[in-house]
Amino acid sequence: MQPLRFHGRRPEHPGAFLERCYLTPLHLSQSRLAKELGISRRRVNEIVNGQRAISADTALRLAHFFQTSPMFWLEKQQRWDLYQVGRELS
Repeated sequence: MQPLRFHGRRPEHPGAFLERCYLTPLHLSQSRLAKELGISRRRVNEIVNGQRAISADTALRLAHFFQTSPMFWLEKQQRWDLYQVGRELS
């Protein structure tokens, strides 16, 4: 049996994407985002730094705030997770 592999280029961690595409262009601090979402600054910081996954709860909050869909965020997280597991299994 051949090892499972994730094909394609390395995806961007959803937290890095959040920072690059939303926080930085909107001049939105992690503290402000946390306050707007009703979550801790630590939670936002851990997501942005790739130390925490985006949960369904966080996806719903991000979707509401940024007017996206929750699946937008969950798919980014899932792609990252699949890539990481694929690397571990290779």
